[in-house]
Amino acid sequence: MKFDTVIIGGGLTGLISGIRLLQHGQKCAIISSGQSALHFFSGSFDLLNFLPDGSPVQNPEASIKDLAQQAPNHPYAKIGESKFVKLAKEAEKFLLEIEIPAHGTSSKNHYRITPMGVLKPTWLTMPNFAYNEDNEKLPWKKVSILNIEGFLDFHPEFISEALEKIHIETEIKYFNLPELDAVRKNPSEFRSTNLSIVFDKEENMDTLAKIFSENSKNSDAIIFPDCIGFKNTEILPTLIKKIGKPILLVPTFPPSLVGVRTQQYLKNYFTKLGGIYMLGDNVVHADVEGYHVSKIYTHNHGDIPFIAKNIILSSGSFFSQGLIADTKQVYEPVFNLDTDYLTDRADWYNSNLFDRQNYQQFGVKTNSNFNAIKDDQPIDNLFVAGATLSGFNPLKEGCGAGVSILSALHVAEQILTKEKTHEPITQ
Repeated sequence: MKFDTVIIGGGLTGLISGIRLLQHGQKCAIISSGQSALHFFSGSFDLLNFLPDGSPVQNPEASIKDLAQQAPNHPYAKIGESKFVKLAKEAEKFLLEIEIPAHGTSSKNHYRITPMGVLKPTWLTMPNFAYNEDNEKLPWKKVSILNIEGFLDFHPEFISEALEKIHIETEIKYFNLPELDAVRKNPSEFRSTNLSIVFDKEENMDTLAKIFSENSKNSDAIIFPDCIGFKNTEILPTLIKKIGKPILLVPTFPPSLVGVRTQQYLKNYFTKLGGIYMLGDNVVHADVEGYHVSKIYTHNHGDIPFIAKNIILSSGSFFSQGLIADTKQVYEPVFNLDTDYLTDRADWYNSNLFDRQNYQQFGVKTNSNFNAIKDDQPIDNLFVAGATLSGFNPLKEGCGAGVSILSALHVAEQILTKEKTHEPITQ
């Protein structure tokens, strides 16, 4: 099987790089082993919230120079300040072009409300999610926080306590729909994705509108868990119009409804452009000749190789086994690439769970073009993008989604520049 580019990993990074390459006429395949980290998506994409020393970031564009000084091996530092700004703007335009509307700009972070009620800086936020431009004052005097009876993946008390601290009056209301009783019988099934099946039905619209109106009579806005609008994207705007006040979504504990929806949307967009998406398969080994990948082999296809001009490794970090850790080392399991990690295992982690964890910045070594490094030499047609990269801490720096998106676009650009003609190969 021959392709222009084969992408290993079907999450945010792999899909964005694949869509960009397909838009320029390449023949692409994605090999995906299964669930991606998008299923944990908060509804917001972070670009850069904190510098490695903990300093808060208000303007990511203006902070790249400081970031590069503190963390020279950070993916953003490798991209460079001017290219970072260009790619961030390109990412915003790219998402709009493929009809994923999101509020925000790379020149100023805004603030979203987390499931714990905390105002957290972020770059881009999906429609209908609760956010504000200011982290000190919100535009509401009183909000009603609504939840479904028995739904344990959303905790209104945390949000209420946090909002009360910044002088916003809150009330918590619970409600039920008889149709939910069948789902409630199995607690493991009482999740956002299953609740949305009920809430997305047109025949339940008037009942929901009445419930929301009666439980928010004196409030300026309603806060509601993200469990509506999965299949029927018109249900929430219609409901907002009916009750005449904002309904602001807050993410729930996984599975993330907006994450699953975004994953499916990107996958469908990729395949509609002609991409081949191979779900439930994984790359097991590769032939590397003279620092050039000639063939890769997958579990499902046995001895039938994939041949491509270029390979993108976007298999993720430890969560998706793009990186493996044993008692002595951290390694990349397919190509046995050079990795960055601390040799003393005691330094990998901090006993304080909420402190900075060093293992989170372990990853594959690359050059400035994000070519993978093996035996201290770059592999000319193997590129690395997303969480597999080394040099950044996605949680403490608040840059996980930004690294995924910008590195995906950067690597796609490297491939398109390298190939110049952009002509797809023939089988």
